[in-house]
Amino acid sequence: MTDTQQSEQQSEHSTKGSYVTGGKEFTRDTQYIETRITRDGADGYPVEAGRYRLIAARACPWANRTIIVRRLLGLEDAISLGTPGPTHDSRSWTFDLDPDGRDPVLGIERLQDAFFKRDPDYSRGITVPAVVDTTTGAVVTNNFPQITLDFSSEWKDFHREGAPELYPEALREEIDAVNKRVFTEVNNGVYRCGFAGSQEAYEAAYDRLFTALDWLEERLTNQRFLVGDTITEADVRLFTTLVRFDPVYHGHFKCNRNKLTEMPALWGYARDLFQTPGFGDTIDFEQIKQHYYIVHEDINPTGIVPKGPDLAGWTTAHGREALGGRPFGDGTPPAAE
Repeated sequence: MTDTQQSEQQSEHSTKGSYVTGGKEFTRDTQYIETRITRDGADGYPVEAGRYRLIAARACPWANRTIIVRRLLGLEDAISLGTPGPTHDSRSWTFDLDPDGRDPVLGIERLQDAFFKRDPDYSRGITVPAVVDTTTGAVVTNNFPQITLDFSSEWKDFHREGAPELYPEALREEIDAVNKRVFTEVNNGVYRCGFAGSQEAYEAAYDRLFTALDWLEERLTNQRFLVGDTITEADVRLFTTLVRFDPVYHGHFKCNRNKLTEMPALWGYARDLFQTPGFGDTIDFEQIKQHYYIVHEDINPTGIVPKGPDLAGWTTAHGREALGGRPFGDGTPPAAE
């Protein structure tokens, strides 16, 4: 393919117009494939080691959650992992990190192939994370909030010895309440800022985001984790947004009242998690920056990826141990990769 042909193909599948609608606030499409993989196989997909493949780009915060939970619970041998590259066009994520540009297990170049295998007329977003049935090559689900909860509950028979309780029954009501606010105001709140189609929509989203961050700052000033005295699902969901805040959301999404490093409790909390096995070792800052700054043509048409910020602070002492708590409760950290 000549440079001209490649340029024309890239233009044909540009993401321009995919994220920002002029004059309107950003509204996330939450219509996912809600099929579940369960012990009883009620939806036709029983839990079975080696059958399913998790497709999760390290660049994406929603997918990053599943990589973290899979590692914390020790599900690596039961559920294989495919990692698309950090960038994609309007069609779907691609496996350009693999030697021949194909997922080595599924044999496909684009994630959309697995979605179309499930439904040839599939018209919604081709999103990660997605769990694919390797026996058919078809997507089972891309319902990211449920995937991690099912890893904790439905896949218990395959958890490693010492796996933490990320969704303990006694704390589920509080975890669910915290997750709801964190999702609407923080996880999705940064996107509402970045993809706002008007000044009014942006300012409203900005105010909501920092109101929630101030609430979290206060909450985490005197307690080490979001709910209870151990790591839970709630911490995983907040962490993947916090770790992207200064490298991406502060500048790219105009979430610039202050940096994460300027909020003492949240910055200490984020470093505490980053330095915990299963969290920081899943993070690739270069892929994160490439994804946002290259893919979002609507708000960064030049595709220039910033060199900063300086990331050395992530490994500095956080002092959060003084608040008590035990990251893994009665369990143990996952083995070093």
